[in-house]
Amino acid sequence: MHRLLAAAATAALIGSAGAQPAAGVPASQPALAGAAPAKAAPGAPRTIRWEELVPKDWDPMKEFKDLNLAGLADGDPRANKLLQRMREVWDAAPANPAIVGQAVRLPGFVVPLEESKQGLKEFLLVPYFGACIHSPPPPANQIVHVLPAHPAAFKSMDTVWVSGTLATVRGDSYMGASSYRIDGAGVERYTEKAR
Repeated sequence: MHRLLAAAATAALIGSAGAQPAAGVPASQPALAGAAPAKAAPGAPRTIRWEELVPKDWDPMKEFKDLNLAGLADGDPRANKLLQRMREVWDAAPANPAIVGQAVRLPGFVVPLEESKQGLKEFLLVPYFGACIHSPPPPANQIVHVLPAHPAAFKSMDTVWVSGTLATVRGDSYMGASSYRIDGAGVERYTEKAR
């Protein structure tokens, strides 16, 4: 169990610090890491970074600063209780009101929720490979519930660009809680070239 806690803590640090992904895994901040997002053409969505979804005054690890995983073994009831508390805090992660209502473009990884023969009807967009699938979900303000304008022909963990108007709509799915939603989203295959 302490491995789950360690994975969750690592995920929070990746999401909040913009750490680089493992070799061979596309960056969650393609062509934007370390640089300011490009200015959008008038009327076009503004390319944003995942960090912009987190309010500046919110720290995902605030309640867990003195966490000592070395003293916890798998199956330890204290580890289970800590993991449950972490999920409660992260599932209630606040949205950033400064970005809500903006037309944005954001890169990320696909976590399918509902499929049809034509493609994905809804999915979660997450900032790093394996989120919600191989590790505990990131904080809710690092998950965007996407409802594409047209079914999207992508599969789990494909990298995509999603564009649309960002809304604060809390969602709770079997794959994780989300603080944001984009309805009628444009979805295109990820490329490293920023617009």
